[in-house]
Amino acid sequence: MHARVCLHQVGFVAEGTTAFVEFCRSTGIGHMTMVNPHLLGEGVLAEAQAALAAGGPRATTLNQPFARFPDIERDEGEAALRLNEAIEAAATLGAPQLYIVTGGRGGLDWEAAATRLAELIAPCRDLAAARGVRLLVENANCFNADIHIAHTIDDTIRLAELAGIGVCIDLGAGWFEGGLREKFARAMPLTGLVQVSDYVLGDRSTPCRAVPGDGCVPLERQIGWLLDAGYEGVFDLELVGPRIEAEGVRAASSRAAETLSNMLTRLGA
Repeated sequence: MHARVCLHQVGFVAEGTTAFVEFCRSTGIGHMTMVNPHLLGEGVLAEAQAALAAGGPRATTLNQPFARFPDIERDEGEAALRLNEAIEAAATLGAPQLYIVTGGRGGLDWEAAATRLAELIAPCRDLAAARGVRLLVENANCFNADIHIAHTIDDTIRLAELAGIGVCIDLGAGWFEGGLREKFARAMPLTGLVQVSDYVLGDRSTPCRAVPGDGCVPLERQIGWLLDAGYEGVFDLELVGPRIEAEGVRAASSRAAETLSNMLTRLGA
């Protein structure tokens, strides 16, 4: 397995954290993006620590929803409290970065929502720096407008710059944009994570991710552009949706990891 292959826990939440870590260990996947254990129930942080203690895969990133209390406009500090809790969890698990979805904008236009998010997240930046955890924000499909405001790579870069944090590039949510090579170059100084999945033309559900190689996304070309731009991090397989469920998350994840591993080897990553 290529050393830069990473797998996201999102498809394994129903199986539990120990099962997810053991799957990555057994398949030789060296990096994991984990859901904030505090979101999964009492005792899950300790469970994750115990699972990781056996060695093997590393918790590289945590995922945390931000201003969903109820949204960016109306949040009164709950988002920062929860993010600080997630930062502490990341530090406990040795994860050097954490990415967020922002929360919905409420009645604010984009610029006002972005400014408000920067204000809300400001109290968390010092704690993150002190704990050695880099904060990132991702681009996400516009169908997620109820929980997120950054739906293009351009807007994600703008938001990250305004908030003083980094970027997670999700190819599954941005592969179709124009000028990607130039956008990758612009984003690179801020980029801490790249997420990978495919899309099959005609799928209308959300999420509608597919195993790399099963759809139309020119992943090898785009990953090559990211490498050319200087990206040195892992490539995170975020696999969720009807196609993944139909195949089974274990089978789909194994096949996706092998496909991505071979791709990275061909590209000289």
